[in-house]
Amino acid sequence: MNRWGKSASAIIMGLSFLGSSTLGSSPAGAVNAEIKVVLDDVPLKLGAVPVIKNNVTMVPFRSLARALGINVTWDSQMKTVKAAGEVNGVNKNVVLRLGQPKAEVDGTVVELLAAPLVVNQQVLIPLNFFGTQFGAKVGWSKATQTVTIVSAKKAIHLRAFYAMGSFANRDRIAAMDSVAFGWTRIDEKGELTLEGVDYNWPEAAGEITPESLVTSSAAQGASPYLMVYSVDGKGELTKMLSDETLRNHSIDNIVRLASDTGFGGVLLDYEGLGLKLDPIGQQKLLNEYVQEIDAKLEAIGVKLSVAVPPPNGAYKGYDYATLAKYADDLVIMAHDYHAKGTPIRTPEPNDKVEQAIELLLNSGIPADKLILGISLGSETAESVDDKLGLAKRYGLKGASFWRLTLYNQEFANAIDRVVEKVGK
Repeated sequence: MNRWGKSASAIIMGLSFLGSSTLGSSPAGAVNAEIKVVLDDVPLKLGAVPVIKNNVTMVPFRSLARALGINVTWDSQMKTVKAAGEVNGVNKNVVLRLGQPKAEVDGTVVELLAAPLVVNQQVLIPLNFFGTQFGAKVGWSKATQTVTIVSAKKAIHLRAFYAMGSFANRDRIAAMDSVAFGWTRIDEKGELTLEGVDYNWPEAAGEITPESLVTSSAAQGASPYLMVYSVDGKGELTKMLSDETLRNHSIDNIVRLASDTGFGGVLLDYEGLGLKLDPIGQQKLLNEYVQEIDAKLEAIGVKLSVAVPPPNGAYKGYDYATLAKYADDLVIMAHDYHAKGTPIRTPEPNDKVEQAIELLLNSGIPADKLILGISLGSETAESVDDKLGLAKRYGLKGASFWRLTLYNQEFANAIDRVVEKVGK
């Protein structure tokens, strides 16, 4: 669901103080100021350079609109651009015509600072229109000649990982659309277990039992997922996937556990495939496993999610397109890009995260099947909105947070400023 939020007026009078070199392919009066555009703290590739005409900054409409979640169509016969979306829960329709300094917003005429024009086969419109009509906040830095845009708040699917130590933050589950409880794993024998150091079924805390936490989460609108963890560090994951008896045993036990304890979904976090062994062979093993467990979960009305490493990482044992075909969604763990020993709170590189998203989308995976995994151990309250901005920019299903233990009030405030739970 697209939400542009409340409209915000954009002050851009300072945009006229720019360089004077001529832009050869631009219309008369336009200047080449090498203007950069940054959306939600991450540079935006527009496909065309913004220009200044008669002291008004003109930006490529389609590219920026798409990044803001606005649907755009072009009528070549009528020379009009139409934009449609949702503002504060109400549909908004905008019509712009080339050469006319006016727009129609839900049938009402609105004056523009300048008429839309075409540069290099791209329709450009005044930048401030995105602020006045589409809820974006626009700023300008003369020193860096950079346009900054903050997109409106948007509703996306929010998921938290409830790992060991998360009990103290259980009240924050209500802010999520789903929560994955990391209480079980595949052990070194290749068998499903509820015991261990980090992944085990917890003891009851007074009247609060693991089962009551699951029930309570569902009642608060956060669908509970059973997370099953495994890593191929000692070959245990490959052992389970390649042994028919172990594979069937794990699938049957996972399905039974999910059904008996009231989980609405299962999240498989199977890590480490394709680092040392044949990646194609490991992709095939995981594909077959996911296909089989998906069929059994679907039969009892339980959803399937699969957490996977990013495609621009070291692990190549994941066939993302096939996994997305069977799973209801993929959680892209777009983190751990830094070398071991990097201090905590060192934000993951935005360019790497964006590259991972683009690689997956370019492979044909629908955006609404992708959840961007965010490690709160890497991010700060100032940087977490960068990653959320990328999830919004590419229209992803949502974002997940590893882990609820780290979801303090500072993070909660920062996240709440830019996104909110879908609530469906």
